[in-house]
Amino acid sequence: MKDPETDTNSRDQPIGPALPGWRPPERPQHTVLEGRYCRLEPLDAGRHAADLHAANSLDHAGRMWTYLFSGPFATLEEFTAWLEAREDSLDPLFYAIVDAETGRAAGLASYLRIDTTHGVIEVGHLAFSPLLQRTRAATEAMYLMMKHAFELGYRRYEWKCDALNAASRRAAERLGFRFEGVFHQAAVYKGRNRDTAWYSIIDSEWPARETAFRAWLDPANFDDDGRQRRALRGE
Repeated sequence: MKDPETDTNSRDQPIGPALPGWRPPERPQHTVLEGRYCRLEPLDAGRHAADLHAANSLDHAGRMWTYLFSGPFATLEEFTAWLEAREDSLDPLFYAIVDAETGRAAGLASYLRIDTTHGVIEVGHLAFSPLLQRTRAATEAMYLMMKHAFELGYRRYEWKCDALNAASRRAAERLGFRFEGVFHQAAVYKGRNRDTAWYSIIDSEWPARETAFRAWLDPANFDDDGRQRRALRGE
């Protein structure tokens, strides 16, 4: 029986389905992504460094940096210099995640490995301070970035992390990413090996994922104490 997701060429070989009308998407730009609980602003060290450093400093043990290629940063000056070197980068393209209620930056995220030829884009460099972790704003930030990528026309949205990073893997699954496997000895960082776990959402899966996000982010989904009524189901 023929796989419905394959075609056959004139030599009776299976090939991938045709993509009539396919056009490479535009690259994401330095624009604001606005939500109910947060907004993502193009990274600006002058505006965001102090707030981010103060928020990150609440992680006294430095656990948020263990699986990142950068950090921790001992001083505001060191952190500011790191941000300044990245604020004009187009790939990775960095955003500060700003809490809508306080107006203060509480985390970082970026698009990276932006491949317009094949319509693939990755989210990464996620540095969520204790002020952002496990909040509605954190979930909404990931939703806004996914939504923007698929609206630009990307076909595949990727999440990758150290295979030992259990928290990141749980987050990917909660957000509706599909696990695709582990690439062994994929990178070296901070003087150690990294096996990389790969996750993805593709464009055909996005409508269902978006419905789930919108339902979870609805204020009616939270009681008077801010507890969720229904968990996010990424499907």
